[in-house]
Amino acid sequence: MLPYQNIEEAEEALSRALSLSEKLWFKYSAQKPDHILHYHNIIFLMLFYTLAPLPYVFIGLGGFKNIHKYKIQPKVKDSPSNMFKCYKDVMQTFLLVVGPLQVISYSTVQWLGIRTSLPLPSFSQVFLQIVVYFVVEDFSNYWIHRLLHCKWAYEKIHRVHHEYTAPIGLAAPYAHWAEILILGLPSFLGPTLVPCHITTYWLWFVLRQLEAIETHSGYMFPWSPTKYIPFYGGAEYHDYHHYVGKLSKGNFASVFTYCDYIYGTHKGYRLHKQLLEKAKL
Repeated sequence: MLPYQNIEEAEEALSRALSLSEKLWFKYSAQKPDHILHYHNIIFLMLFYTLAPLPYVFIGLGGFKNIHKYKIQPKVKDSPSNMFKCYKDVMQTFLLVVGPLQVISYSTVQWLGIRTSLPLPSFSQVFLQIVVYFVVEDFSNYWIHRLLHCKWAYEKIHRVHHEYTAPIGLAAPYAHWAEILILGLPSFLGPTLVPCHITTYWLWFVLRQLEAIETHSGYMFPWSPTKYIPFYGGAEYHDYHHYVGKLSKGNFASVFTYCDYIYGTHKGYRLHKQLLEKAKL
């Protein structure tokens, strides 16, 4: 909740006129308690999880046959009932695990310095913070994901996520509830180290989820803008990790490829690519 009664009072406190985005933020957030704004995060997660995979669902159900050639594992087909079950299970996890976690974590997030106040951050500030969050999340996720492939952790927890040997967009957050909590920690680490505005916080979790949905989509589109991101892994890179499944000893990184290259866990994927190239000759 903002400590101003009106826009004029806010402008006087900041010694300048509010921008259009700041006026909109004032009108939306001025009378809302901070914890309500924090709880928006679970709403955004559920909303974008519902909408973002829809194009992949339509393609998978045969709605765009000319795009099927971009499917990484074309022989694998998913049924509507399986897709709906995946969606239902994920939404249940969001409601029963992620939702309560959002409620419990409010005081921690507030203590860390995630602010709701004016002024809003600049575009450059938001961009740099999001870049830091992706790098921090990718590095920490790499090691936790790698640990989840130890025998005990895989059998007890991580195998649920690997039920999809040919991943689909809806299966991005499909996992054991314990894995949702464990792999959620890297996502919180960036904002912990570099606190931000609540709007940046929302944007970060939305972008991370959209990235995960694309990575698990099962399609490698040549027009995807993400292919221009340096060291970006993408759908083909992560698809191999699911294809190998329990035996996978590489491609653990969530977003980029540099950790796998630095620590030598890319060799299986590199060999796989070489064999595919030879098969085309």
